[in-house]
Amino acid sequence: MSRQASPAPRPDAPGDRLLRPLRYAVRVPLLTLHLALGLPLTLLAINPLTVRWTLDGERVDHRAIRWWSNTLMRIFGLRVRRVGQPLRQAHLLVANHVSWIDIELVHSQRVVGFVAKSEISRWPLVGWLAGRAGTIYHQRGSNASLSSVLDRMVGRLDSGQAVGVFPEGGTSGGGTVRTFHARIFQAAFEAQVPVQPVALRYGESGSAQTRIAFAPGENFLQNFLRVLGEPSRVAEVHFLAPITPGEEGRRQVAEQARESIIAAMDS
Repeated sequence: MSRQASPAPRPDAPGDRLLRPLRYAVRVPLLTLHLALGLPLTLLAINPLTVRWTLDGERVDHRAIRWWSNTLMRIFGLRVRRVGQPLRQAHLLVANHVSWIDIELVHSQRVVGFVAKSEISRWPLVGWLAGRAGTIYHQRGSNASLSSVLDRMVGRLDSGQAVGVFPEGGTSGGGTVRTFHARIFQAAFEAQVPVQPVALRYGESGSAQTRIAFAPGENFLQNFLRVLGEPSRVAEVHFLAPITPGEEGRRQVAEQARESIIAAMDS
């Protein structure tokens, strides 16, 4: 999966430039504490035993990951607002893609094993945690890798697990939802599971999409640090009506999912 450069985020307002150092002064210690204490606790809860343990119908390791992700979102000043309900059975979750923090936003509400570009596995901390959460890595540009990924997706769906994908094929500039690659939807057809579109929106009415997205030439660490100093705002995750694969082809399902997400983004 490739990442396209986003338009440069609009400059900080004068007041925001003055407050950014203060936000770092508060958030960096909180992030350090979350890494020093929260990370070991989360990792203790992710082990072969907790896969079998449930609490109120949810796996204990999934609950731990949700706690980690919710706390991280709050440290970054993002107040999560959920609209709709995530499916609990096996399904293919498809979402628009803005930035690396999209996975944390989804995981704050529903833990799924995402399909992600292999470069993420080398990102500090996030890549390692994503691997522990069951991420399936794809070597972009490799048809053999994609075929292997599809096989693993079907295997997980057949075993009753959920799988998440970003069918745009990479992050966008935040202002548009690009065409969905239909091939990745094949897994839902083979496993005969529903597709749940999910719209991810940052700021009121999506006003902060370009602030969260990668700026031109910005790498993961640079984006991580910049977003850490951003003003507090809402982050919305809209779980939309599921689509059951039927006689229509995967291209039709992909377009239906995309249109559903665009409608939620414009609401």
